[in-house]
Amino acid sequence: MVTRLPPLDSLRYFEACARHAHMTRAADELGVTPAAVSLRVRQLERDLGAALFHRRGPRITLTDAGQALAGRLGVALAIIHDAVAASRSTPEPIRLTATPTLASRWLLPLLDAYGREERAVPVTLDVSVEVRGAADFDLALRSGTVDWPGLTAEPLFAVEGTPMLAPALATRLALREPADLARCPVVPDDRWGDWLRLAGAPEIRLPALSTTFPTQDMAAGAALAGAGAALLSPSLFAPLLAQGLLVQPFGPVLRGPDAYFLVWRPETASPAIRHLAGFILTMARKVGEGISSQR
Repeated sequence: MVTRLPPLDSLRYFEACARHAHMTRAADELGVTPAAVSLRVRQLERDLGAALFHRRGPRITLTDAGQALAGRLGVALAIIHDAVAASRSTPEPIRLTATPTLASRWLLPLLDAYGREERAVPVTLDVSVEVRGAADFDLALRSGTVDWPGLTAEPLFAVEGTPMLAPALATRLALREPADLARCPVVPDDRWGDWLRLAGAPEIRLPALSTTFPTQDMAAGAALAGAGAALLSPSLFAPLLAQGLLVQPFGPVLRGPDAYFLVWRPETASPAIRHLAGFILTMARKVGEGISSQR
């Protein structure tokens, strides 16, 4: 006698709930309402004749029966995903989202190298400062601190900052030591105080520009235009330094506390997604090694 299996969607909804320990977050990932998730889970519990969660408002914890099911279901769904992906005549594009500065200064050259890999598949790139919902991406490159419930956040490298400005402005102002920044316009940045303390000049008051820019890339544009000095990453903006379009007049580089992260779901990722994730992590290690060698 063949045992009747519960609907696959019910199992998917349960697996997302188990991973997030929160029905609303699971609903966000699945692109449905929390009520739809709750209904599916209760139907699954009726089909199995067992309670799968202890419910405490929106937060949920697995029962013993739920733990037994969740432990194997994630692996099973990943196998199904792999089987479907292997059967496609055209590989499904990987949905990759990234912050603007990281995308333009690091990711685009990386994707060019990835595209020459034998196992490369198409990538759909979304560039935004907005954090996307978990259902809207396969891989995300984000900056900040770790706060992605139900997802795995793997550190890439630290967010850096050191003053950079146009060569003509640096020459005109004769910047020889950090205290000289007192006569240099700077792009507003919450990290200036931390950098000045690192550079041994905490008492300096900086003349800030009136415009605040949301990304390092835009701050770099202001620096390139000669508007003032910006706190930029010497790793990400190394090409502009090498071309002489920007100069880094001082040695100290502020690193952290924020970092860049690869955010994803490795337990349900397809082989193609896992391959690109591994490629990104390998390239990030090279950046990290370069940062370590500069210390």
